[in-house]
Amino acid sequence: MKRIARPQGPLACIVGARPNYMKMAPLVRAFGTRPELPAAVLIHTGQHYDAEMNEQLFGDLELPPPDLNLEVGSGTHAVDFLGHLAIEAA
Repeated sequence: MKRIARPQGPLACIVGARPNYMKMAPLVRAFGTRPELPAAVLIHTGQHYDAEMNEQLFGDLELPPPDLNLEVGSGTHAVDFLGHLAIEAA
């Protein structure tokens, strides 16, 4: 059986909410322990950011701190709605 070459670049794992982390945790751990797999870069959108909650979640899921935090935050529904309108109008 012929081996398939794997990509050399890192794999971006982008997460923003608790369900995303729960699904991504086993993958990030596997990519971190298997040298034949590409490196995983954990990117947190910063959506609904709460430092204490994130620390607890990362600890519970045995995840390393994110490599990058986009610190998007969350706005009010009015701000979100206006953002969508601006995008559609462009």
